[in-house]
Amino acid sequence: MKIALLFAGQGAQYSGMGKDLCDNYPEARRIFDMAGEEIEGWCFEGTKEMLRQTEITQPSIYTVTMAAYYTFMKEYQSLRQAQNFTDCADKLEIAALAGFSLGEYAALVAGDVIKDFKTGLEIVKKRGKWMSEAGKGGMVAAMGKREDVLRAVEIARVDGVLEGVNFNSPTQTVVAGDKEALLRFMEVAKDLGGVKTVLLSVGNAFHSPLMAPVEPMLKELLTDACLNRPSLPIYSNVTTKDMAETIGGEEEFDDKGRELLAGLMARQVKSPVYWQEIITNLSGAGIEAMVEIGPGNTLCGLVRKTNHEMLTMNVEDKESLEKTMAILKERSCAK
Repeated sequence: MKIALLFAGQGAQYSGMGKDLCDNYPEARRIFDMAGEEIEGWCFEGTKEMLRQTEITQPSIYTVTMAAYYTFMKEYQSLRQAQNFTDCADKLEIAALAGFSLGEYAALVAGDVIKDFKTGLEIVKKRGKWMSEAGKGGMVAAMGKREDVLRAVEIARVDGVLEGVNFNSPTQTVVAGDKEALLRFMEVAKDLGGVKTVLLSVGNAFHSPLMAPVEPMLKELLTDACLNRPSLPIYSNVTTKDMAETIGGEEEFDDKGRELLAGLMARQVKSPVYWQEIITNLSGAGIEAMVEIGPGNTLCGLVRKTNHEMLTMNVEDKESLEKTMAILKERSCAK
């Protein structure tokens, strides 16, 4: 069975996230020890208001996600070692990775592009700080057909900044822009009918042109990080394809390849997240199950809205990890 790991993005945070994993698994404890007491405090005891601050949210979610990832991988490897897959058609295989916005950085660590957790954490800390300081604005979740949402965007934009930025599923699109344009959008959507809107509790217009000042700083930071060639297919938020394919898949991963990959990741901060297309492409590549790694299970819900038949699981605490491993054990074959 081919599995894709999906890494949680901003918005999945909640107070207490990661604590259950940390209390029960040494792999998670090790990650929190490396992250430090401040981040641990944010994750375990942070208030809702605190955790919605981008410069706090991003390193916190990244840390919890990586703690969940390394814990899952220990259990996954143990399961594989316990099974005899020699003549088994249903061999478990992690065949692809994808992360939603911030989650793409966890995918880069899991896919060996970023060399280790601590390097990724330093990048995510700066990304969160820069995004927090970038042009203010907001975001609105729109429920309805994509074409109807984008029609309302075009009507409401006028001379403001307003874009569809997260294409989450066939019936969910997130729109970002300056606050006046967002209010116009909500009124236009109401007048047109067929689209329901909810103003999101964020203070920035992520993945919109208002994030453009972050791009050059992020590209320089990622270039200096000496990125490596992906060891697994990592599906890009920007192109929806395997990153190695997107940058040309050079036989030898040289400075040019690193620069292209750094540029792709830097561009992500101001570009839409095409999550629906990523799920469609993963399904088309033969993925049979998707495991969401990190706080919450939002991505599992979005997967099911795009592909009703896809098997979904998640790992955020001891209970969800045990449930996921039980399903994987049941689906694999053992002697």
